[in-house]
Amino acid sequence: MAKNNTFKNILSQLVTDVLRTAGNQALNYKQVSGKLNITDQESRLGIQDILKEGTRSGRFKEVSKGKYILKELRTIVVGRVDMTSDGSAYIVTEEFDEDIYVPPRKVRNALNGDIVKIHAYESKREGKKEGEVIEILERSRTNFTGVLKVSPRFAFLITDDRKMLHDIFVPLEDLNGAKDNEKVVVSITDWPPGSKNPVGKVEHVLGFQGENDAEMNAILADFGFPLSFPKNVEEESNALPAELPSKEIKKRKDFRDKLTFTIDPFDAKDFDDAISFDRLENGNYEIGVHIADVTYYVQPDTALDHEAFERGTSVYLVDRVIPMLPERLSNNLCSLRPNEDKFCFSAVFELDEKANVRSEWFGKTIIHSDKRMSYEDAQEVIEGGDSDVKEQLLTLNQLAHTMRAKRFKNGAISFESVETKFHLDENGKPIGVYVRERKDAHKLIEDFMLLANKRVAEFIGKKGKGKKKLPFVYRSHDVPNESSLSNFTQFASRFGYKINTNTSKETAHSLNKLMSDIEGKKEQNVLTQLAIRSMAKAVYTTKSSSHYGLGFDYYTHFTSPIRRYPDMMVHRLLEHYLADGAAVNEEAYEKMATHASQMEKRAADAERASVKYKQAEYLQDQIGTEYMGIVSGVTEWGMYVEIEENKCEGMIRLRDMRDDFYSLDEKNYAIIGQRKKKKYQLGDEVRVKVKHVDLMKRQIDFILLS
Repeated sequence: MAKNNTFKNILSQLVTDVLRTAGNQALNYKQVSGKLNITDQESRLGIQDILKEGTRSGRFKEVSKGKYILKELRTIVVGRVDMTSDGSAYIVTEEFDEDIYVPPRKVRNALNGDIVKIHAYESKREGKKEGEVIEILERSRTNFTGVLKVSPRFAFLITDDRKMLHDIFVPLEDLNGAKDNEKVVVSITDWPPGSKNPVGKVEHVLGFQGENDAEMNAILADFGFPLSFPKNVEEESNALPAELPSKEIKKRKDFRDKLTFTIDPFDAKDFDDAISFDRLENGNYEIGVHIADVTYYVQPDTALDHEAFERGTSVYLVDRVIPMLPERLSNNLCSLRPNEDKFCFSAVFELDEKANVRSEWFGKTIIHSDKRMSYEDAQEVIEGGDSDVKEQLLTLNQLAHTMRAKRFKNGAISFESVETKFHLDENGKPIGVYVRERKDAHKLIEDFMLLANKRVAEFIGKKGKGKKKLPFVYRSHDVPNESSLSNFTQFASRFGYKINTNTSKETAHSLNKLMSDIEGKKEQNVLTQLAIRSMAKAVYTTKSSSHYGLGFDYYTHFTSPIRRYPDMMVHRLLEHYLADGAAVNEEAYEKMATHASQMEKRAADAERASVKYKQAEYLQDQIGTEYMGIVSGVTEWGMYVEIEENKCEGMIRLRDMRDDFYSLDEKNYAIIGQRKKKKYQLGDEVRVKVKHVDLMKRQIDFILLS
């Protein structure tokens, strides 16, 4: 009897699965039997009974004589797949606040990030929804990087992506010259029905595992950035004339007789901003913020423009820049190199001694940069060194200080996070780690770029209201989530820091005081990173113009069109509206802005991955070395520790903490021992030893010493 019940339960589940997969297509018992490959009459009649019983219990619905659907399946939704390490997934949808859980066997062939259609139904867990993938609408990606394993009869790719849980089978005829243990890029070409693994072919051979170029290119490919420019894009770039036409020069305001210079990193090649300085007869200053006129060269609907849009941004890895535009444009035609005439789009301001804007002008210009300075050069002058532009530089620095003080008084927040840099040998191997300081020279340039970005946004944003509003691309930053900010406030209080959150302005003042108080202290990086995480993420959008973190009602990105596509959009819109152009299609620009935000995040993730790889590579030779560190993160499987000396971050796994059974206290950002109640929480100082480094996974494991 028990055996018969077990069989009936299994058969009932199989029938349910068939109807779930069929969705809203009604099936009779013969069709269900056929889909289960059941041919014996007794089992077919058993299926008929299950369908009738299910109808009486409310599980199935008879929509026509003898034809049934799964009653719970009234909701078909579209969402994005977020894979987990056990093969299950959560589907992120707009229809439901909570993500929909999909068990491993119902994920089908969907991969992380794919857009899928699912059947959503009530789970056995109260109030929860589960689902089943019924159609893959859009692949998030088809190219994967990894290590190729080749045998005499077949080959397969072990992917770098931790959320890609399937190895990719590669026929020997599709190896494209790749060899065993090489890092390659493989594109999925097929996924045969019933097969556990997809089939692919080798697109690029990157080199052997551990080689610097191979690993950096693997990171780029893994995040979907192309390794080279298409031929038609290079041809279009090379065809652009270097000479500046006299006809075009006559249309522009000429700044070539004004003192103009650039301040950039010492190794920069793409100079997209320059500052001009002139003292006016009335005692005020004319400050020109001159930005490379990229859109003069990159016209809409060209191959260059399409490629720049798709990339969205330049990518800055540890040892290289992957430019948004071909080198001839980014480092040559558009770059504001010294002693060369260049076309610019400029924001020119008359400032008084208190840095108040007395007048402003926006338009196309031609400039001639007299001097190229590095940040180090400029800082040396600010700190007392000599230069032929010393007087002008000191005045600009004083104006920048005044603008900065006003900004913070009006509610801007100062987040000075630590930036880790590496000393690399000729093979790209890290031989040292250092922290880059942001001094007055960096802030000087930043303050004048902020001025230009803000005033351009105000100029367009205030032109029309309601239906007369001119659609524009803004850099928007929302107010922080109350819950996230409250959690951070409670955590900061454990270090003795009080944050007033009564109003947004008081919150900003408290956060600025906190950032000032923690400067140079061991908890600085942890508290700064947590504070940033409690904030909303800045995005590009046409819908909102304000920037909470800067305390601006209007803000955009105008100053870096060589490396950011949104700045190119802003240049085109500003030129269009200066010429009294009609309002543009807001919906179209919103879609472009959304794509730009997505590419910006992807680039940031790639940049972080390159830093993680170099940190792991640096500590690879330090196995057994002891360091002092700060607990920088806690999870259910371990705690992250950042080494104080070199800012490299690794994990102490709970399974390696043998003195007790530890578990996560999520609310208090802590790991707590269940017996002895020993607690480790964010900001605690600990001594660790390097246990293991996995370069492939970019992971560092520590052992806790004390």
